[in-house]
Amino acid sequence: MPGRGVRKARTLPRMKEYDVVIVGGGHNGLVAAAYLAGAGKRVLVLERLEATGGAAVSKRAFTGVDARLSRYSYLVSLLPRKIVDELGLRFAVRRRRISSYTPQGDRGLLVDAGDEARTREQFVRLTGSEREFEAWRRFYAMTGQVARRVFPTLTEPLPTRAELERRVDDRAAWEALFERPLGETVEEVFADDTVRGVVLTDALIGTFTHAHDPSLRQNRCFLYHVIGGGTGDWDVPIGGMGAFTDALADAARAAGAEIVTGAEVTGIATDGAVAEVAYGDGHTVGARDVLVNASPHALAALLGEPSGPKPEGAQLKVNMLLRRLPRLRDAAVDPREAFAGTFHIAEGYGQLQRAYEQAAAGAVPDAPPSEIYCHSLTDPSILSPELAAQGVHTLTLFGLHAPARLFAADPTGVKERLLAATLAQLDAVLAEPIADCLAVDAQGRPCLEAKSPLDLEREVGLPGGHIFHRDLAWPYAPEGASGGGAEGDSAPGGDVTRATGRWGVGTGHANVFLCGAGAVRGGGVSGVPGHNAAMAVLEKTR
Repeated sequence: MPGRGVRKARTLPRMKEYDVVIVGGGHNGLVAAAYLAGAGKRVLVLERLEATGGAAVSKRAFTGVDARLSRYSYLVSLLPRKIVDELGLRFAVRRRRISSYTPQGDRGLLVDAGDEARTREQFVRLTGSEREFEAWRRFYAMTGQVARRVFPTLTEPLPTRAELERRVDDRAAWEALFERPLGETVEEVFADDTVRGVVLTDALIGTFTHAHDPSLRQNRCFLYHVIGGGTGDWDVPIGGMGAFTDALADAARAAGAEIVTGAEVTGIATDGAVAEVAYGDGHTVGARDVLVNASPHALAALLGEPSGPKPEGAQLKVNMLLRRLPRLRDAAVDPREAFAGTFHIAEGYGQLQRAYEQAAAGAVPDAPPSEIYCHSLTDPSILSPELAAQGVHTLTLFGLHAPARLFAADPTGVKERLLAATLAQLDAVLAEPIADCLAVDAQGRPCLEAKSPLDLEREVGLPGGHIFHRDLAWPYAPEGASGGGAEGDSAPGGDVTRATGRWGVGTGHANVFLCGAGAVRGGGVSGVPGHNAAMAVLEKTR
């Protein structure tokens, strides 16, 4: 993806011609490359970093420690099996039986996806009655039905709003998810603050907003989090996220795509019929079509067009390696179960609102909300046999309500304060400090690293640290829209992102397509924008 500070790219003949040039070798760019090369197109992928994968990579993050962490993105939900099968990927995911654990003092709520009776008991243990469990079951039966009907449309031509509503075929569900602020539904359906918070967190991942935001950003985020795979399950990539992108790179090369790393793209010129792509130190290649696996904001800059305000990410990502899992204050729950699903911290409904209000006012929240999961409990293959035998585990923490604006004046100081406050909230539900459980690297330093939105922008090119490249869009086009544009699409990049076309990937230029998270139906590790951009090119050139 476009950026600065990379070495000179490997030399290619000046103005060599390709059918398709793909800017950025992240997972979506590699999906597109594999499809297009497999269809006989001459494809070149230009990646500014020294390896492919973008934010979907595995790294040995700690010196001298043989553990490959999914350093940035870490779970798979929206990846269609269709893409894995059609590209012949040697890649698998594993489902987590434990959906979530939410501690409350010396008790907590464990949601066991494999045992409904046990989950019912957990709700009763927390709330004192079965009311919240029955509400939970009805609510997620509704979202599950929506998931089964909406998810298959993500790799089809973009439906209109009316077409998607007909597909859902449930007026109450459509109104709850697509028309009313999610907070209204959550407050009507659930009474318990903890349960309300568990539901709402899926509306806030990577999205700085609140339950009653009239723009419905929270609804769009929630929708993408509950439709993945047609089930809403968040699965663990076996071998880490890098196993997925390595398999994609292998598939693209096997199909005939050429991949050049260390090649920073610096500009795109197009007349709508042919394009020139400049990269590295004065190199230029020609292409009939250009796919951009970068944000709409970055695309506008590459085209020399107004880019508008930069999107804003709002998360703190923390990677940890532990000598052992910590003990919980809730002695009735095994840490191996609590950390196997999503471990919610300071994510009660009221706590989420207070943290949002404080961050919106420019302050580090007193009780930063976050959630944790342990990859190695589901997939120990990311650890060396020696580490696994010692009981070592990974922890991935994703903090909410940490907008980039908080870090602007003092990036290091604010990150340190936010990290300390976040870990203090974790310690409050543990029977021992998390610091006592951290492994150390070859230099004796604790195995912990934290990434702010500014770090994510610098390291992997996410604009403002926004993990979805911009606010998520509804997975439909409005009735009567010219070119199938997304409703309310006034995202950074202006006209660059309006004419989304039949597949939701078009731009204001007939031969330039978005194939990254900023496309309609983008966001998350899905491969969907890469698939759809490839389909748009193939449809155009038939």
